[in-house]
Amino acid sequence: MKRLAGIAVALGLVGLATAFVLWILPADDFIFTPGNPKPLDEKVVVEGGRATGDGDVYYVDIFVRRTSRLEELFPGLRPEGSTVVPEQSLLPPGTSEAERDRQTAEEMQRSELIASAVALRELGYDVRATPRGALVVEVAHDVPASSKIERGDVIVAVDGSKVRTPDDLRREIGRRQPGDDARLTLRREGEEVGVVVRTVADTRQPERPILGIFVDQDADIALPLDVEIDLGRVGGPSAGLPFAIEIARMLGRDVTHGCDVAATGELALDGSVLSVGGLKQKTIGARETGVDVFLVPSGENADVAQDNAEGLEIIPVESFQQALRLLTTSSRKC
Repeated sequence: MKRLAGIAVALGLVGLATAFVLWILPADDFIFTPGNPKPLDEKVVVEGGRATGDGDVYYVDIFVRRTSRLEELFPGLRPEGSTVVPEQSLLPPGTSEAERDRQTAEEMQRSELIASAVALRELGYDVRATPRGALVVEVAHDVPASSKIERGDVIVAVDGSKVRTPDDLRREIGRRQPGDDARLTLRREGEEVGVVVRTVADTRQPERPILGIFVDQDADIALPLDVEIDLGRVGGPSAGLPFAIEIARMLGRDVTHGCDVAATGELALDGSVLSVGGLKQKTIGARETGVDVFLVPSGENADVAQDNAEGLEIIPVESFQQALRLLTTSSRKC
């Protein structure tokens, strides 16, 4: 009996050791899990600005990590509210995690600048903000564009039609069929370069032509006030909307009415609120943190947020201008 008991203990220890190894051993895919919304108070500093009143503006983040081998074998071990995302959705082939981190840090810097320009201009300040094209931040390795377009290029025209924003580029490329050529004018290291690139089919919408690149807004922006935003190691563009709302609060606009207001959404230079990822996890995080209202991009993002709200008030918005108007004229009291 003692021998059997010893064998059982040994097998149990082996099982625990195996489980531990499988838990710490990363798998190929990534997993999104709910984060904890955090107030922007003291993270956004505006020259001459000072927030008054109760309530805070929150940005909403998510945790992103690789799944473990154990979670891959036993999906029930994944955190509640999580979503598994294929590796290629976050890391195009040939892209390292370090490169992805550097890219998201650059996206955050552009987001901070654009949010500042949008907010100050809407508040009546003299902001010089001129869109200058679609900045290439990543190129898939398996598309024709990979041999013609480089990271850091700025696309300024398609077949002679000016491109000032990423939406301009999407509209011009969308006029074609997958497999058609597009003649692009690029700004590269201060000089204009012409290239011809064949479009490919979007794997999710085969009838839709794409170049296989990721772009962001390139702009010449001069702010009339100093605005400093520091979220530490948080990256990506999705905090643009809460940044702009907090800047308005710092400059005397009552956007909270004593409530805790969370928001997510990338901002375009004209104030449009663009869709972002991780809405399921962001909504769960906002709900569990206990904020009073959650502003999200309208459309599919808003649908996902409503599906996971469970009583949290969701406000879909299409622009910062709309968000500011809704918040400042609200009769909501908390």
